[in-house]
Amino acid sequence: MEQRPTLSSKLAGTGAVGLYCSVPSPVIVDMIGHAGFDFVILDTEHALVGPAELAALLTAARATGLDALVRIAEGDHAAILRALDAGAAGVVVPHVRCRADIDAAAKAARYHPDGTRSLGGGRAAGFGEEDPVQLISRANAEVVVAALIEDREGVEAIGDILAGGGVDLVLPGPGDLSQSYGVPWQVRHPEVRAAVEAVHQACSRHGVPFAPMATHPEAAARWKAAGARSFVMGDAQDIAAAAIRARRAVAAGPTPHSET
Repeated sequence: MEQRPTLSSKLAGTGAVGLYCSVPSPVIVDMIGHAGFDFVILDTEHALVGPAELAALLTAARATGLDALVRIAEGDHAAILRALDAGAAGVVVPHVRCRADIDAAAKAARYHPDGTRSLGGGRAAGFGEEDPVQLISRANAEVVVAALIEDREGVEAIGDILAGGGVDLVLPGPGDLSQSYGVPWQVRHPEVRAAVEAVHQACSRHGVPFAPMATHPEAAARWKAAGARSFVMGDAQDIAAAAIRARRAVAAGPTPHSET
């Protein structure tokens, strides 16, 4: 059987397209996989997702060949081990403000000699099917550590953050960036756009994959023209909510003309 490309190889090569999922539903994850996305970011920072729910979400992703990244809570490095052991392709580290933030996360995500991830079995190890020594080498090469830049401090330190290596993907967080710059939810504010572009330029200089948020065709086209190869197309929760509102509007419809 031909081995499918890993998410890390896609990000470093032709690129990958993903979607956040803040809805703790395996059915939604299944839909995302069947829609042809390369990866899903399962949100355990904002969403009420416990260990059992996360295990079900990861199983749903695996069933459709969808690579799953788990967005952990800020500073919760113990969650990195649990997510990876449960079969996640990698983790999204929120509020990366300095090099120390990414060092701690990368160390927790990788085995010796690249880190201190605890040795264990389970799904990530194929329940003992894979040679454990080979597993360590493969996991260190394939696990994706994504830095979420959503603070002014992170933008200002982005060169140092990337210079030390260990970052496989950078995601900008326009929402929290807008708050950090004093213009909450004004994600198209010039300062916010300049911050995101500064992160993009730093990624280009350091050869680190960058995946901007592109929730509409104009944004996707603009980022493609700027050289981006990977994209996050929003959150399944927002897409579903918008579709539900649109369907309700269809039911309301225009006021019919009265017959004479």
